[in-house]
Amino acid sequence: MADTDSLPADIFVDAQLTPELEDLAVGALAALGVSARVRVLPPRRSSGDLQWLILAALPLQAFLTSIGGKVADDAYQGFQNAIRKLLRREPTDQLPTPRPMVLQDNASGLRIVLDYDLPAEGYQQLITLDLSCYRLGPVHYDRSQRRWRSELDEAAPS
Repeated sequence: MADTDSLPADIFVDAQLTPELEDLAVGALAALGVSARVRVLPPRRSSGDLQWLILAALPLQAFLTSIGGKVADDAYQGFQNAIRKLLRREPTDQLPTPRPMVLQDNASGLRIVLDYDLPAEGYQQLITLDLSCYRLGPVHYDRSQRRWRSELDEAAPS
C-alpha cells in the first residue's frame, strides 16, 4: 500500500536490468519518499536502443525539494550510492557504454541526466536546482564548468 505522503513515480527500466538492481533503485527512491511503480520495457535491438538504463517520471521539483531536506540523512547518501551501483557497468557487447539514470518531470517533460560518475558536487547542486531556468533540456552536469546546464537552452535564441 502506498504512503499517502509519498511522491508518485513511474520508473521505466531496461529489460537487461536485474531484479536485484531494480529493487535497489526502488528502495533508494522509497527511502527518499517516492512511491514507485516499475515498468520493464521490452528488449530493443535497433539503432534506437535506449540511451538510459532507468527513467524515473515524477514531480521533479517536489522530489528535489524533498531530497534537499534529507541531505544529512542516510537516505540521501544511500540514493547516491544506489545510483552509482546501478549505473556502474563494465562495457560489454550488449551494453557498450554505461547508460545514465534520467529524472523526468511529469508536468514539463524536462529531463535531468544522472551519470554513473556524477561527483558529490553535482549531487549537492542538484538539490537546489531551479528547474524554471530550463526550457528544453536535457539538463546534465558539466564537469569542466562545475554546474548543471542544458546545451539546447543555451543555444536557443532568447
